[in-house]
Amino acid sequence: MIKKFVKKALKEDIGRGDLFSLVAPKSFASANIVCKDNGIFAGRSYAEALCEMQELEVKFYKQDGDSLQKGDIVATIEGISKTILQCERVLLNIMQHASGIATNVASYKAVLDGQSVRLLDTRKTRPLLRVFEKYAIRCGGGTNHRMGLDDCLMIKDTHLQTIDDLNLFMQEARVKLPFTCKIEVECEDVTFAQFAMKCGADIVMCDNMSIAMIQEVVAYKNTYFPHVLLEASGNITKENIVEYAQIGVDAISSGSLIHQATWLDFSMKITHKTTL
Repeated sequence: MIKKFVKKALKEDIGRGDLFSLVAPKSFASANIVCKDNGIFAGRSYAEALCEMQELEVKFYKQDGDSLQKGDIVATIEGISKTILQCERVLLNIMQHASGIATNVASYKAVLDGQSVRLLDTRKTRPLLRVFEKYAIRCGGGTNHRMGLDDCLMIKDTHLQTIDDLNLFMQEARVKLPFTCKIEVECEDVTFAQFAMKCGADIVMCDNMSIAMIQEVVAYKNTYFPHVLLEASGNITKENIVEYAQIGVDAISSGSLIHQATWLDFSMKITHKTTL
């Protein structure tokens, strides 16, 4: 999947053909990829796949998840110069995008230092970039929520508007769904969260609930349904996330881990060239 992704990304940039390669002299070159920001590195797996596909030698000095300081040399690349230049923008885009997400996640994790709660992403990803962006989440220390509609039945508010009897729906779902499939129900108040547990939900999402409301849900769950997992979501920021982490939920999810991430800046510098 990674190879397929980088192949498409490179094809998008080259288009009908790299015009520089038509006139460029044949030469061998070395280049450094330099980080121009502080943060957390991500993108190595994809960059390595691209270099291998294009027969470029690459040596990384950073692993996914490592800290970055402004001025750090992340990798050295060697090969035919026009091939390096063809790959330059795709390589940098991959690292900048992934590292931006990883850095954002790490900033949340730093606030949660010492808390056992899991930090989850959501399906608020850019079209066709979900696997890549969720990979970056893991590089930053986060945990993936479901990858798509096929690996967990999540009944959101919009789904609930189409269901007349949740209890009956859940009974039918247990018959039709795979044995290993979990069911999560999005709840906006304490009463419905309690009802969702009674109906057999494996996971209850406390969506846009206040701290006090979630505390009630936690107390009810601990007393009557200790096996149920609780997820808090909605209006959770770095400023208040610790409050949510301390009230007994198992996980906190936030779409902002991805869609509010700012790319880190990387650049490529040619360090050596030999005409062939």
